[in-house]
Amino acid sequence: MEDTEICEAFGRHVHWGYWDREPEQAPTSAEFARAAERLSREVWEAAAIRDGDRVVDVGCGFGGTLASIGAQRSGVSLTGVNIDHRQLTRAARLTKTTRAGNTLAWLCADACALPLADAVCDVVLAVECIFHFPDRRRFFAEAWRVLKPGGRLALSDFVPVGVLLPATAAAGLWPGSRGFYGKVDMRCTARRYAKLAAETGFVPSFDRDITRHTLPTYPFLRRLSPRLGNLRLSATMETLFAELASRLGLLRYRILAFRKPGD
Repeated sequence: MEDTEICEAFGRHVHWGYWDREPEQAPTSAEFARAAERLSREVWEAAAIRDGDRVVDVGCGFGGTLASIGAQRSGVSLTGVNIDHRQLTRAARLTKTTRAGNTLAWLCADACALPLADAVCDVVLAVECIFHFPDRRRFFAEAWRVLKPGGRLALSDFVPVGVLLPATAAAGLWPGSRGFYGKVDMRCTARRYAKLAAETGFVPSFDRDITRHTLPTYPFLRRLSPRLGNLRLSATMETLFAELASRLGLLRYRILAFRKPGD
């Protein structure tokens, strides 16, 4: 049986939330769902999505980001990509194209081997999921390949400062890579992102640190932890590590966008 509070919070988006200011109390599930929708919109707006664009959301989860775009833009072609067919099944059930002229499709595929032709997309998105991908550089290369000249890549990620790297490497042994959040790689610094862009040909176009806007996510997750059963210990430890590092300024939640040169 599904937990109704967890479903309300994560029914459309499986990522952190965005608040203008930190509330005095832990957010409710409904408040968290609205904040998660806000974060999703902050990312796709960084990609400057326009009416008529073809958008590919890689690691699309339950389709919330595509639903958000579809409610605000017209004539867009929306494609959700996920390696987990169960998430795609739920996304297909929940997500509508909303406005006339919009189309929606789903692909079960690896982010680093997209089953798309060259230069067919205007925008590629990766909302809080790139740390799950097998290799960031291969994903950047795939995004470059499928984007048209002038196309945009936008993503959100937990970006560590250099001094945190030894700790993130240790967390990669346990619980960081095999616990509640699955296999993760949070070792990509801002310098590494700049190098990835340079190596693949992208031009950085947007970089915003929104760490303070995401901090209310942590008390909300702590409030939910008793409902997680056997995963409670793993969830508590991993979330505590991320929260402490974030509040100390060692782990920054950033929205990054890049442009493929051309028209």
